Order: sequence, then structure tokens, then C-alpha cells
Amino acid sequence: MKKHTQASALVDIEQDLASLARLAAAGEHDDTRMLLARLVRKYRQQRPELAVLLDQSLKSSQTRSTPSSVLRRSSSAVDMPISDMPVDSESRLALIRAFDDRNGLSQPILPESTLGSIETLIRERKERDLLIAKGISPSRSAILVGPPGVGKTLSARWIASRLGKPLWVLDLTAVMSSLLGKTGNNLRKALDFAKTHGAVLLLDEIDAIAKRRSDESDIGELKRLVTVMLQEVDQWPDSGLLLAATNHPELIDPALWRRFDMVLQIDPPGTEAITAAIIRYLGNDQSAFSPWISFLSEGLKGKSLSDVERAINALRRGHTLQIAPVEKLISNIIGTDFESLSKPERLKLAIEMAKTGAYTHVQVSQITGISRDTIRKHAGPSPRQGRGHK
Repeated sequence: MKKHTQASALVDIEQDLASLARLAAAGEHDDTRMLLARLVRKYRQQRPELAVLLDQSLKSSQTRSTPSSVLRRSSSAVDMPISDMPVDSESRLALIRAFDDRNGLSQPILPESTLGSIETLIRERKERDLLIAKGISPSRSAILVGPPGVGKTLSARWIASRLGKPLWVLDLTAVMSSLLGKTGNNLRKALDFAKTHGAVLLLDEIDAIAKRRSDESDIGELKRLVTVMLQEVDQWPDSGLLLAATNHPELIDPALWRRFDMVLQIDPPGTEAITAAIIRYLGNDQSAFSPWISFLSEGLKGKSLSDVERAINALRRGHTLQIAPVEKLISNIIGTDFESLSKPERLKLAIEMAKTGAYTHVQVSQITGISRDTIRKHAGPSPRQGRGHK
């Protein structure tokens, strides 16, 4: 029985080495490296001497730049059917989801400093060959940090679209298995697949799988995932781009922070960003709400951009269906009655409303509580004089 087991093990090794030789002979550089990485893990316990030799070959291959032909192959290989994505062996759920925005995506509303960092990252990726020719490695990874709703995932999608690739997103629902050991295997499977195909991969909510190893509340399996992540980020090829996102940077293991080439901090939006978001989300309804934009901006101060988008979409639906007058819809959405505004605030709103010509002075007076004479004094004669009042 023992001899049979040894013979079976030798056959297994022969098949692995034959596969490795076939990939190397075909010039499949990335695939060869990925198989080497898997074989190192596979034989680390059973055949430690073989694992050491394979690991030395892997490290040697990573010091050489990837041929341009392989880079072109990896780039085009991203265009594969969703059905070909890796799946969990038990649930058959896909481990990776895809967003394809290559036809165009609006630039996210972000702080100027963050936009500058993202532009630098994109330029490094686009001019990768120039950097490699000088022996400089382009940034291979970046982590986006900020509270919920500030645009981390949208920023990742925009980066991928600028690079002419879909964004692949690790699906934690499928990756996190209740079976001991399966989560790590799923994680490796998904990451190896993305590396092989030169993908732009996003690890959303990375704090769920990369918590501090000093956190005593987590079981050993989750702690082992941090080790997996450290190894994978270190070995990420420059033919792809690894992105991560977190709402809780304080939970992430410090060792992992040091592995990312770039940290992209996205802070909550200020007044200017909220105003820009309102104008964008209003779309072709902007003219109908132009008098209310500053009022909306003030009322939505402190909200995330996703909250602003939800509010404006609700406002547009109510306006289209004529559920209530505009002023009532706005009051409902931002939770503020016009009576609670100070007199200078109401006067400013009244002047803006009157100048659009969309309302008579009587209507503006009824909504804001500012007298018609005061409105006329600051805004001039009503363009709709004679309609709607005597």
C-alpha cells in the first residue's frame, strides 16, 4: 500500500512538472509563474526540498520584466464570458463579479488631491513599458480608504475604464465558506485567476478578510487569510492592478498596509462636491430645480454622495409624477420646512426663484414668506407679471 502511494505521488509530480514545462516552452510567462506559485504551496509540506527549488525559480522569474507579447495577451484575456469565472466548488457561486464600463464612465466626484493620485496611478499603468525599460516597477496595487458612500467602488470602476479593462470584484459572499480551509482556497483561486489574466481586481471590504492578527475575536482560519493576502499582494504581477477598499482602515493588519504601493484617501464631500453632485444627478431636470440648488446643497450637507444621489432621484420621481409641489417634495426629502429658514436665507431663495421666471412673485411670496415688494426690489419685475395674480 505504501509503495502504491509513493508511486502515485511520483506520477502526480511528473504530471505537474510536465505541465510546467509545457507552459514554459510555449512562452506563457504569467501562467508559468502562477503554476509555480501553486506548486510551491502544494509541495511545501510533502516535498519541502522541491518546494524550495520551485520557489527559487519563481522569485527569479519575478525579477525579469514581462515580455510585451505576454502583456498584450493578458490584456485581451480579460474579455472572457462570466461563465468562465472561477466558482466555489460547493455553492457553484462565481467568486468574481464584473463591471464593464469601457464604453465610458463619468469621472467620480472626488477631492482634487485624490483625483491627482488616481491620475498618477493611471499614467503609470499606461506608460508601464517606459518605466520597466528604466528598471522601475509601476504601482501594482492601491487601497481606497473612506467612509461608506464616498465613491470608492465607483473610483475603482473609473480607473478600470480608463485603462480599457473591466473591473473584476472579489465576491466575499461566495469566497467566505463555512467549511474550514475552503475560504483560503477560494481566495487563492480567485486571486490566481485574476493575476493570470492581467485583470484590474477590486477587493471590496478587505477588512473582512485581512483583519489584524492580534484580534482575538477571530478564529484561526480568518487569521490565515491575512498570510494569504500578504503573499498574494507581494507576488502581484505588474501586468495587472490590484485595488482594495475599506471603510475601517483601523481593522486591517498593519503588515498589509505596507504591501500596497498607494493609499487613496477619499474624504466625505464638502459643500462644493455636494453641489456638483446635485447638478449631475438632476440631469435634464436641472432647469426645473435651478432655484433650489443652493437650498438643496445646504440641506444635504454632511450626507454621502450615495445619499445625495438617492435624494435627488426621489425628488425627480416625485416631480415627474407630480406627487406634490416642488417645495413640498424638497422639504420632505431634506427634512426642513421653509419656515425654519432665517429671513436672509428665505430672501436669497426668493430672489433666485424670481429670477428664473418659473414662478410669479405671488407664488414666490407664498412659498418663502417674503413680501412681493421686497422680491420686486431685489429681483426686478416678474417675467410672468400678470399671470397667476392680480
